Amino acid sequence: MDMNIATRVAAITGGGGAIGRASARMLAAEGAAVALLDLSEEAMATAKQEIEAAIPGAKVFTQTCDVTSADSVTGAFAAVEQALGPVDILVNNAGFSRDKYLTRMVEEDWDIVHSVVLKGAFHCCRAVLPGMMERNWGRIVNMSSMARLGNKGQTNYSSAKAGLIGMTNALAREAGAFNITVNAIAPSLVSTPRLRARPDYDKLEARSKSLTALPRLADETDVARIVVFFASSLADFITAQCIDVSGGR
Repeated sequence: MDMNIATRVAAITGGGGAIGRASARMLAAEGAAVALLDLSEEAMATAKQEIEAAIPGAKVFTQTCDVTSADSVTGAFAAVEQALGPVDILVNNAGFSRDKYLTRMVEEDWDIVHSVVLKGAFHCCRAVLPGMMERNWGRIVNMSSMARLGNKGQTNYSSAKAGLIGMTNALAREAGAFNITVNAIAPSLVSTPRLRARPDYDKLEARSKSLTALPRLADETDVARIVVFFASSLADFITAQCIDVSGGR
């Protein structure tokens, strides 16, 4: 099946991380040229090597980018366009948590999480939307989280991820007239290498399994499949939606 991904250019923030590189690998397998945007040059280089080894002929471009900086984002997307062409598919995947109870949370903990998750998505969407509108085609996928429903110790992260859903819904209505879809994905706990390295991984895994219908944690490929779905022709008439990748939580 032709999913209308071949020849497209996809940009993925947080592209050096597990979900970012899995998404890039699956999009590249469908024929897209992929740009990995991340602060870590080392992580991007590893991801690029893995993707090119798995998919001969894959077009993979890496560019350092701080999504909290408008200038950095503008420069990064200009570099992507020069190397691969205009961005057709944007995956706003950059994000991280800095967990503390609200009474112990300093302002920096609040601001940095919101800056990366929400302001970062704002900067990146603003960078690609004019071109998408001009070409009358675009796909934006925002990485939210089941934490949007609220977790203890995550008022900053939960509110940022919930805000990303509101942004998704509003932007979908602004961009729909230009054949641009905007959707979100909300994973539960994902068993990435970083998570598995935590000393409390067994406890986290057991708790997550107790909350889900399917008795395992998600892995990065579970999330990446939904990225590809939203980017593909299978989702041409789907916008302003959020798919939970939660195992039935």
